[in-house]
Amino acid sequence: MPGADIVFINPPYERIAPGYEFVKHITNRSPSLGLLHLAAEARAHGYRPAIIESDVLNLSVADVAARVVAAMPAYVGITLFTVGVWGAAAIARRIKQDRPDTRIIVGGPHISSMGPETMQRFAEFDYAVVGEGEKALTDLLRALEGRNDPRSVPSLIYRDGAALRTTPRSPVNRLLDDLPMPAWDLLPGFPRAYKPAIYDFPRGPVATIAASRGCPFQCKFCDTSTFGATVRHYSPAIVFDMMRHLRDTYGVRHVMFVDDLFLASKLRATELCELMLKNDLKMTWTCTARVDTVKPDILALMKRAGCWEISFGLESGADELLQKMDKAVRVENSEQAVRWTAAAGIRTKGLFMLGYPGENRDTIRRTKEFVRRIPMTIMNLSKFTPYPGSPIYRDLFGTNIRDDHWEKMNGMNFVWAPEGMTVEELDRHYQDILVSFYRRPRIGWYYLKLTLQYPNHFYRLLRFLLGFLGAKLKSLASGRGGLLVRPREVRLDAPAKH
Repeated sequence: MPGADIVFINPPYERIAPGYEFVKHITNRSPSLGLLHLAAEARAHGYRPAIIESDVLNLSVADVAARVVAAMPAYVGITLFTVGVWGAAAIARRIKQDRPDTRIIVGGPHISSMGPETMQRFAEFDYAVVGEGEKALTDLLRALEGRNDPRSVPSLIYRDGAALRTTPRSPVNRLLDDLPMPAWDLLPGFPRAYKPAIYDFPRGPVATIAASRGCPFQCKFCDTSTFGATVRHYSPAIVFDMMRHLRDTYGVRHVMFVDDLFLASKLRATELCELMLKNDLKMTWTCTARVDTVKPDILALMKRAGCWEISFGLESGADELLQKMDKAVRVENSEQAVRWTAAAGIRTKGLFMLGYPGENRDTIRRTKEFVRRIPMTIMNLSKFTPYPGSPIYRDLFGTNIRDDHWEKMNGMNFVWAPEGMTVEELDRHYQDILVSFYRRPRIGWYYLKLTLQYPNHFYRLLRFLLGFLGAKLKSLASGRGGLLVRPREVRLDAPAKH
């Protein structure tokens, strides 16, 4: 990192709810793909970038700040998810104390949805880039070096004395092929130090790629303020080149496509699969899809090309909740898509959400029945979180800025509960759904076979199980009856009245 002009930081933040610390052994530790793109773009314009992945390197706020101060860069870029804002501000504050001339630039999903409010609260941040950052960042760097006026930089929030100014947002980048390849070479220990969640891949090493940006759908719980509703794709040839580069340069054997909607274009997905088959790529891969974008023919092609898993946002087993979420599908559609996927030999990962407004004991019961009924062997159950920038956040809180919740907005804390339910009750249902799904003999045998086939997962699983057992025993000894969440650390707020 010595000699870097700009250091990009993914700050440390609480990914895991208090009481569930053992989960870190099996959770996702992939790098920030956004920072990899920004660093590559900065390098293409003559800057010398470095990247600090705080959580992957187990660095504290003080550790990160010390590394930056020692490197003495002119600029620091920090990506902000809502849950990481306070940690990012603490890093910026420490850097400013020792290197007051360092320019702190922030961006990311939280800035795209709550940029002015964040800049008002945190004087440590000098500039904020809204939306896609590659062009705006390099324009800003040139402006700060006196080559342009900052007021000419698009998508910018900047300070003018005590006032905040904003510039018009730039159009979305429709030419993704013009972007340089992500700067994977800047990651220490890549790819082996950056493991996705356990059992989310067959055999490593693993890397992530976004083959497209944007999502045309408007689910009420989703914040699309960064990439917007316009879907833009890399050409299949460029995506294939990225995969081949990762395989040949770093020995990557599995790619996780992290697009909001990989199958937004079946034509491009088909072309990419055909390239993989024609060139005998011999890599496995996973992607995301909506249940209304899959059919048996495309699934069969994807399987032949190495597709190992598809993640579907199934959300709930109750149609009325899907309607409240503005999902355009119903439980029947979800079940059909999962069965088609299983028939093609591709694993389904179901993404579910507990505690959405309108949730009750009956909808929870139907979700529990649904996850046990469909041919699915892995699921991700998140705790409903009203993210700033999402329509449901505005429904619940209006224009109020609930900054007291920002540190808990990671999908692993209940920061809100539906009428008639408590956080403690939701947490018991949360545990019950997961335990009832995974304790079935069929699921147990599946994971035993998977572990024997791919033993790289075994030691991570063992550490997780030992941690879970220790947390349960500690809870029983403290009189909490086995409840893992710590009620005193979770705030329950009712929705605002309108």
